Amino acid sequence: MYLEVKDMKKSYGENESYVQVLKGITTGVEQGEMCVIQGASGSGKSTFLNCIGGLDTLDSGSIKVDGKEIFGLKPDKLCDYRRDNLGFIFQFYNLIPNLTVKENIQVCEYLSKQPLDINELLETLGLTEHQNKLPSQLSGGQQQRCAIARALVKNPKLLLCDEPTGALDSKTSRDILILLEKINQKYGTTMLIVTHNNAIKDMVHKVIVIKDGEISKEYENDVRVPAAELEDL
Repeated sequence: MYLEVKDMKKSYGENESYVQVLKGITTGVEQGEMCVIQGASGSGKSTFLNCIGGLDTLDSGSIKVDGKEIFGLKPDKLCDYRRDNLGFIFQFYNLIPNLTVKENIQVCEYLSKQPLDINELLETLGLTEHQNKLPSQLSGGQQQRCAIARALVKNPKLLLCDEPTGALDSKTSRDILILLEKINQKYGTTMLIVTHNNAIKDMVHKVIVIKDGEISKEYENDVRVPAAELEDL
């Protein structure tokens, strides 16, 4: 198992403001799998993703990525973990406004010892002709493609996606999902995708549903629908 989570617990606040967001989650994802995490707002799915990404600290439990325990790492080791293993894609693109598309991607290229070929990545994501544009000169879908390229150039083993199509229309959402599917097939990247979009669950290997801080359902898809054929995006 590439990602192993055991009895993950996370809370915020104290006394009257105390809230337990994650209440003992145990699950796992195999290497190379695409996994969707679903749940209502406030269910804990983004907190779950952030704990795996080392952006939030657990109260207790265990997170192992490729056999290495993440919980309890010191800040410098946590930075190494994020640099060497992870790519992040968020709903809001967080691009640097005064850098071009290519320069935004290069910011993360320099962090990796074995980056992907940036020109190949630009071609794969349909950004070659836009590489010298600033973010303000791009559509929302193009900005998200740039954000995906920036996350991928590090050649991460694990890609964490928090509502990657949340700010996009249905056609652009489909295009982004086709790209994620293509990336998974081409590079074997393990993906965790937090989403409200119910259709996305049909294209992935595994689905985890979180309700009130606990897993209410999880299953593997025996038959997957290609992203290009998803309905009601």
